Amino acid sequence: MHHQMPGLNTSDYTAAEPLMAIPVATPKALLADKGYDGDRFRESLLVRGILPIIPPRSNRKVPDHPDYRRYRDRNRVERMFAKLKQQRRIATRYDKTVLSFESFLNLAAARLWLKSFVNMA
Repeated sequence: MHHQMPGLNTSDYTAAEPLMAIPVATPKALLADKGYDGDRFRESLLVRGILPIIPPRSNRKVPDHPDYRRYRDRNRVERMFAKLKQQRRIATRYDKTVLSFESFLNLAAARLWLKSFVNMA
């Protein structure tokens, strides 16, 4: 049975914990926007040995300021998502199942990746 796609208003924050549980090499740091600034999430990262590079929310009483030089690299990830969302099917999430969406996401990513090999000679 296929899982239904989450709604368009579903926060990515809810997917962060399961994503961090995937058994792959542990990253040294996590670059994220203010939406991920939560004490439990930060503690969870630190327990795993991952440095949270997350700017504080404006309502935080004692703001923890990240390494902003490293945080600048986050724009590369944002640009990649913007390029993927140029594919209408990805941006609108037309697909009804996770498998179908992930499959088209892989195709869109491969298409971007292949462009980097054109005219390399």
